[in-house]
Amino acid sequence: MKVFIFGNPIVADDNSAFKVAEYLKNKIPEVDFAIINPNEDIPFADLRHPVLIDAIENIKKVTILNEEDIDKISPMKSVSVHDWDLGFQLKYLKKLGKLNKITIIGLPMGKKINYLRIQSILRKLVEQEMQGS
Repeated sequence: MKVFIFGNPIVADDNSAFKVAEYLKNKIPEVDFAIINPNEDIPFADLRHPVLIDAIENIKKVTILNEEDIDKISPMKSVSVHDWDLGFQLKYLKKLGKLNKITIIGLPMGKKINYLRIQSILRKLVEQEMQGS
């Protein structure tokens, strides 16, 4: 299963997804972490169920978001240019009908990372993918 990593590796409040990928890369062999550059187009528009990890402002703990939550994403103060682009692009893909199902593992900005919770979520997603659900 491919998991797409978003954020800015040089901004402390926005680099937690990169830390997660580095920490978990050898712990879940079924997961391939793909780092997405801020200027890169979203490479998963045609995937059946993409999984993303990104830091999200105003959440207190690791939070799972899905396609229904995309409309709730509002522009925020940008840590990087990418912050606004991801929400916009997800909404745009949804409006075009190119994004049916998505899972976003939201990490609280500037907080301690709960690696065990994220690992548990990813293992469950891998299991679901293997079962075809």
